Amino acid sequence: MLSSCNCNCNTIIFSFPNNKLLLKHTQLKLKLKHRQTVSVAASIHHDSLRVLEWDKLSDLVSSFATTSLGRHALKDQLWSQNQTYEESLKLLEETNAAVEMHKHGSCRLHFGHIDAMLVQTAIQSARRTILVTGYEANAVLSLLQSADTLQGDLKATIKQDKDWYSRFMPLTEVIMDLVINRSLVKEIEQVIDEDGSIKDSASSELRKSRQQVQVLERKVQQLMESLIRSERSETSILEVNNIDGRWCIRTDSGQKTSFKGLLLSSSSGVGSTIEPLSAVPLNDELQRARSLVAKAEADVLLALTRKIQLDVDDIEKILDSLVQLDVINARATYGLSFGGSNPNIFLPDRNNSSTAESLTRNDTLNGPLPDNREWILYLPKAYHPLLLQSHRANLKKVKEDVNIATSVSALDKAQPQPVPVDFLVSNKTRVIVITGPNTGGKTICLKTVGLAAMMAKSGLYVLASESVQIPWFDSVFADIGDEQSLSQSLSTFSGHLKQISNIKLQSTRQSLVLLDEVGAGTNPLEGAALGMSLLESLAHGGCLLTIATTHHGELKTLKYSNEAFENACMEFDEVNLKPTYKVLWGIPGRSNAINIAERLGLPSVVIDAARKLYGSSSAEIDEVITDMEKLKQDYQRLLTEADHYLMQSRGLHGSLLKTRRKIAEHSTSLRLKKLRDVSEAAAMSRSILHKKVRELDASAKKTSQHDKAIKSSRVSTTNNLHTAADNKEPASTNKSPSVVKKFDKSSTVRSAAPKVGDAVYVSSLGKKVTVLKVDSPKGEILVQAGIMKLKLKVTDIQRL
Repeated sequence: MLSSCNCNCNTIIFSFPNNKLLLKHTQLKLKLKHRQTVSVAASIHHDSLRVLEWDKLSDLVSSFATTSLGRHALKDQLWSQNQTYEESLKLLEETNAAVEMHKHGSCRLHFGHIDAMLVQTAIQSARRTILVTGYEANAVLSLLQSADTLQGDLKATIKQDKDWYSRFMPLTEVIMDLVINRSLVKEIEQVIDEDGSIKDSASSELRKSRQQVQVLERKVQQLMESLIRSERSETSILEVNNIDGRWCIRTDSGQKTSFKGLLLSSSSGVGSTIEPLSAVPLNDELQRARSLVAKAEADVLLALTRKIQLDVDDIEKILDSLVQLDVINARATYGLSFGGSNPNIFLPDRNNSSTAESLTRNDTLNGPLPDNREWILYLPKAYHPLLLQSHRANLKKVKEDVNIATSVSALDKAQPQPVPVDFLVSNKTRVIVITGPNTGGKTICLKTVGLAAMMAKSGLYVLASESVQIPWFDSVFADIGDEQSLSQSLSTFSGHLKQISNIKLQSTRQSLVLLDEVGAGTNPLEGAALGMSLLESLAHGGCLLTIATTHHGELKTLKYSNEAFENACMEFDEVNLKPTYKVLWGIPGRSNAINIAERLGLPSVVIDAARKLYGSSSAEIDEVITDMEKLKQDYQRLLTEADHYLMQSRGLHGSLLKTRRKIAEHSTSLRLKKLRDVSEAAAMSRSILHKKVRELDASAKKTSQHDKAIKSSRVSTTNNLHTAADNKEPASTNKSPSVVKKFDKSSTVRSAAPKVGDAVYVSSLGKKVTVLKVDSPKGEILVQAGIMKLKLKVTDIQRL
């Protein structure tokens, strides 16, 4: 810092400021700059939400909450838009769980009967030991009862099927963690009545005081009635009033009474209010009795307040949990009411594994998605939520106004369904340029995409008829409409440039930027050049995705020099001269002004001159665009047919697989039945054989005993014969050896072992069998009896 001395010399004095002051000044400047940056960012964020009408959508979704605190909490949550990627995933998991609860039907997340504001007041009063009123105690009772019922319903559901525990997560943990003091519930029920008054049974002092008040009131009323009867005449009008808890009599203006009393009030034209002297003692006693009632009621409420105070933390936690459940249920109810689809959000800059994980977390609810490597934004048949809500409201109003017998088709014709848009953006695309006529639906397309991105980020279902895939955007910036800034003396063009400049500064590689009529409001050539430069800047690292609408034809050419660009246009019906509101992808829009003017009857001289001025090259480009549109339409028609045939083929293939499965099952059942029949027959045969064997064994034992008896008899007979042998003739002696020899020969033939292939007779079966194998050492053979193979002893068969 330079300064000069006061004398006339040429001395220059160098002075250095205090370092602390310099540092403080620098810090102050940085703080001011940071505040300014934050203010600009908040302003851009607020303006973007406003032009996208996010506030209206937030109000619509919040209306599905059943508590006042839930509506406020949901509005704050939706308006903040500051969720991280992980928080957005958690919000969607909560919404999915609430949808599952809706479908199951056993656990109702409806809390409309709870006065959350009164509960909050009761909690604050209990913390400061201020008496809780009967209405507040009833609100706490409703809260605890609702939590207890919800927890009980969930436990019963999980008891029936344990899978519901995981399907309702993370809401299961929220509900199961509720700590409910059932003794406090009983205490409030015993003390507070349904209308919020204190029950007589709350305390003996209260019951006694109230009974005393009732007796005194009857005495005072009887006294007043007797006084009125004594003073009543044809012209007098006397009424019994209660002023500040004291019974008195009101008379007409100018009317005189015979009884003495205290004048409480007097007014000309109205009359006087008198408290009779005879009623003063009773009124005083009644006041004292009422004071005792008030004291007894205060004692009851104080005791109840202290009991609530002991559980105030648990009550506050229950309130917060039920408000949280109300918020989640409101998001789910909105999605179900408007036919929303669970969005699959992902981070494009993450590795494939984590991206794939985020994409597959909710596939079971919405079915498979296309390959996530192909699309960065997959939004088929998406509706603008406010247009759909407006359509439903208008349709409801029409149904109320018109005749009930009006057909559905007539209602649809009176209130046509909004046209859904298709946004299928490939991974390589960073900028989409949409062209088309005014009122053709370009701005609605921008808003639909912007609202869908914010809905997915906030845990809401996206209103689309199919599964959607949306990248998680940290911010959605929009410059839409005529945003003149009168306070800053900015024109339309300047206002747009200021907004776009701020968006460019605030956007990141994870942002979505929506620009309406980029480059408009100034010289067409300069506007086109500025628009091209801006879009190229955004394409090269400015943000994740930019969608811009324009009328500048030069912007259509960017696609052919930069693969990060994609063209789209709004379809226009040239026959009926009106837009169809459908998006045609890969095709730049063409000018329809001259053709429309010709169809509307503009003189041919003007039309021809316009076409000459427009240029033959531009006309040729329009012809090429026309051919491209026809090819696109033919492609869409063939694609639709292919999809139809593919669905038929899948149906037939499924039927064939089902039939083949039934045939295989039938064949298996027949084979099993045959095996069971054979097994049963074999078991029966074995049983019969075992029975026969036992019978043969028993018979063999009897035969052996009989043979022994015969043998002993034969021995004695033989001895007798030998004794008489000397008296026999020689011829008889010669005959006996021959007979014995013949018998032995026959026995040997019968007992000889059979050979393989021989036919033998099994007496126990009563049939012939064929010998398959002979085991001579064991004296066993294997035979074939019909379909059965049996192992028998050689002694059990007879040779044929």
